[in-house]
Amino acid sequence: MNWAAFTAAEPDLARTAEERFGAFTHHVLATLRKDGSPRTTGLEVRFLNGELWFGMMPDSLKALDLRRDPRFALQANPGEGQSMGGGDVRIAGRAIEVEDPKLKAAYTEEVEPPEPFHLFRTELTEVVRTYVEDDKYLVVQAWQPGRPLRTIKRT
Repeated sequence: MNWAAFTAAEPDLARTAEERFGAFTHHVLATLRKDGSPRTTGLEVRFLNGELWFGMMPDSLKALDLRRDPRFALQANPGEGQSMGGGDVRIAGRAIEVEDPKLKAAYTEEVEPPEPFHLFRTELTEVVRTYVEDDKYLVVQAWQPGRPLRTIKRT
């Protein structure tokens, strides 16, 4: 399921996620190393034409990780201090490298990345938002393809 399908299924959560990722430039991407251990790195992301895109420098370790094992977790930059306006947003899924020159050219036209670069589109397996409501409740919204949005409130 791509970003457009997620947006159609859960427009409010998708809008909140895009706002959280749009608030800052750099976010945290987790990939898997050859030995299966996690690697976290900074990443800029783009929401364009119904897709969530990852652009990366040539042969960066995160790109090589995703080529080997496409699973990823992405966390929005929480921002300064402790406010986390809009809450904490995490996305998990699979990153699929884009080799099609036309798709890469369309992305390049919009984003103007330094060339050469790796480009990945994403298939989502989970989107989670955690936030505090009324200074009393911890609220967790969790979405997975084919399932309704789950909302859990805790005091």
